[in-house]
Amino acid sequence: MDRHSVQWRGYIPAITTPFTADGALDLDALDRLLTWLHQEGMHGIIVGGTQGEWCTIDAAERKQLMQAVARKLSGKLPLIAGCSGYTAREVAAHAKLAADHGFNGILVTPPPYMVPTDREILEFYRDVNDRVSLPICVYNWPPGTNVDMSRDLLQQIAGLSNVVAIKNSTADLRRFVDVFFALKDEVRVFGVPMNDLGILLVQQGADGTMGAGAVLGREQPGYFNAIWENDIPRAHQLGARNELLMRAWFNADYTGRFGSAQAIFKAALNELGLPGGYPRRPLLPLEPEGMSVVRQTLAQLGKLGA
Repeated sequence: MDRHSVQWRGYIPAITTPFTADGALDLDALDRLLTWLHQEGMHGIIVGGTQGEWCTIDAAERKQLMQAVARKLSGKLPLIAGCSGYTAREVAAHAKLAADHGFNGILVTPPPYMVPTDREILEFYRDVNDRVSLPICVYNWPPGTNVDMSRDLLQQIAGLSNVVAIKNSTADLRRFVDVFFALKDEVRVFGVPMNDLGILLVQQGADGTMGAGAVLGREQPGYFNAIWENDIPRAHQLGARNELLMRAWFNADYTGRFGSAQAIFKAALNELGLPGGYPRRPLLPLEPEGMSVVRQTLAQLGKLGA
């Protein structure tokens, strides 16, 4: 497999997992959220990723989640399953479930918390590669793993037979650009900032961004659609709106300014009348000050009362 084995590109959000106030998986809310995401023209979705609070989901819930998403969207959008875990065996079990339900690929970080060495990370991905059948997107996520994988390490991982893409969510823009130009002919590279630099990178062959939340709806896939259609003024406009939101809600490393990213996105979806639901403990809903920032930003973007 390589970048040509999949047709992933554009804006592919890692979606939130709706929970009720008492922490139960809310499948009715999920169904409504999936309907909206499809109607808004997403280029694919990621289920059970960082924004999906995968660390809190047990095996039975993961199966329910996969079944619900596959039933709703299989064959309509590329479906990528977040399959991160602490061991390759755990990742492989998640990946088998995804394959059994018709998902098109998996997204995998290095083992969180452990802070493995480069040699250990490479061996981890080699073990995963040997155990799974689906295409793999490697996820470089420093805030969740405390590891920012280098170009040389990612180049070695990209050579594994099932690796087709990299989601490079590094805050080091220079490192992102370096990895992109080194690997863009081998694997699809996601993590493009949705701004003027992103326009230039997409024009050079960058594939898109695996973002989060999709709270701006069709505007976010619209940014990439505009670039592909060579409507650069429209891309500038949509990119600026996304950047306004990102600066207001997130730090430079993509962590939340006033709460967890999951709580921020869910609060925003709820404010828009969409089924965001509640974060699951240990994550907590936003405090009033954070809710005020979310409302102010959405109002500034003209999204409230629209």
